[in-house]
Amino acid sequence: MSPAELTERVRTGVPLAGAWGVEVLEAAEGRALLRLPQRDDLLRPGGTVSGPALMGLADVAMWAALLTLTEGRDESLTASLSITFLRAPPPGAVLAEARVIKKGRTLSYGEVTLRAEGSADPCAHVTTSWAAVPRLSGRG
Repeated sequence: MSPAELTERVRTGVPLAGAWGVEVLEAAEGRALLRLPQRDDLLRPGGTVSGPALMGLADVAMWAALLTLTEGRDESLTASLSITFLRAPPPGAVLAEARVIKKGRTLSYGEVTLRAEGSADPCAHVTTSWAAVPRLSGRG
């Protein structure tokens, strides 16, 4: 899938990603780079990007990376997400670089590094696992 096709898939599958304006900048086999644009409504007191916004971006980024391995048909769900906040990102866009470390039949594992756009220093590191959901008959 192209980054534009993946952006559309992510925004359709997670409407909050569309509301926030999340876009896929790059996508390759088991990897994805996403951008969360600067939004005043995602800032917390003190002017930094909020933790919930960073966690949401990381979650969507990992799903995008999984979608690159499944031709856009991944229905797995987040089983765990652990985030370590390393530094407060300044107001502005945030990038999330996701990488699938292990894609299993029932459980997948990956990591996401978040950083302020224009900075090489990570603001957060995420590890996450995803559980495959059996396809139910009658589901679209």
